[in-house]
Amino acid sequence: MKIRTSVYSLTVAICTCAAISANAGAQQAYPNRAIRIVSPYTAGGSSGNQARLLARKLNESWGQPVIVDDRPGGNTIIGSEFVAKAAPDGYTLLWQTSAHISNPHLFRTPYDAIKDFAPVATFSSTEQLLVLHPSVPAENLQQFIALAKSKPGSLNYASSGIGSIPHLSAELFSNMTGAKIQHVPYKGVSQATTDLIAGQVQLAFQSTVSAIQFVQSGKLKALAVSGDKRLSALPDVPTFAQAGLTGFDARFWFGIFAPAGTPREIVDKLSAEVARVLAMPDVKAYLAAQGLDPFVTTPDQYATVLKMDSEKYEKLIKANDIKAE
Repeated sequence: MKIRTSVYSLTVAICTCAAISANAGAQQAYPNRAIRIVSPYTAGGSSGNQARLLARKLNESWGQPVIVDDRPGGNTIIGSEFVAKAAPDGYTLLWQTSAHISNPHLFRTPYDAIKDFAPVATFSSTEQLLVLHPSVPAENLQQFIALAKSKPGSLNYASSGIGSIPHLSAELFSNMTGAKIQHVPYKGVSQATTDLIAGQVQLAFQSTVSAIQFVQSGKLKALAVSGDKRLSALPDVPTFAQAGLTGFDARFWFGIFAPAGTPREIVDKLSAEVARVLAMPDVKAYLAAQGLDPFVTTPDQYATVLKMDSEKYEKLIKANDIKAE
């Protein structure tokens, strides 16, 4: 009996060691097959283009296919839900934006934006420009605030939809200045920009990625940019603080998530690789040309960003009684 017990114990020990060794080997070998990055946005926009840039760099570094899978719809909820339910093995990732953390305060999402995802790394950030149709008689921020206050509700601003970051930015601006401007929501930034350029609406808060080319061509005029520094591509446009409005925070980020439960070793490896990609000169040049800044964070730093932004958007949405249609 003692001999049988000893043999059984030895067998269990060998199997346990083998399992641990196999698991460690699998994590060390990551990635050993194709990786899918789900983008909950339509193809062709700035978000998808950045995801494809990262995918190409990961492929070059790791020698494994990295595919961007566009799954738009439902205010990014469809693609996000797909990843939330995916196997937590590092082979299905989510490319998302600040909308990931504002959505739960507007919609009943079929996932928890914090608990059901593992933050990997942010990739870039963009600021918001206050842009006007050239016909609006204001040449600086203070003139515009005075104009809006003198004609409450007569100036219309376009956004890419109710609860979108441009919408929330405009509401924050209105709260801070007392300027009453009228919201005109569109189904996307392209339609909003088209009507703004045509003069159907008078102003918008737009990401630098969306607006910079139209400001440079003279089709729109920019009064101020959020953030703590001017854009190198628009050196004559002051920050909101420089123009007299301090504390206007409208940063918009892009980043990567994995399903909750993904091994920390894999999350850390992905995060470190994103940081390495963002240090590449050609990547920095690409982002700068788009009015974007590299935004490097560790998983823990990313989690802090999510917490702070969630609190900010929750407060703003409740204060203005913003409800999604």
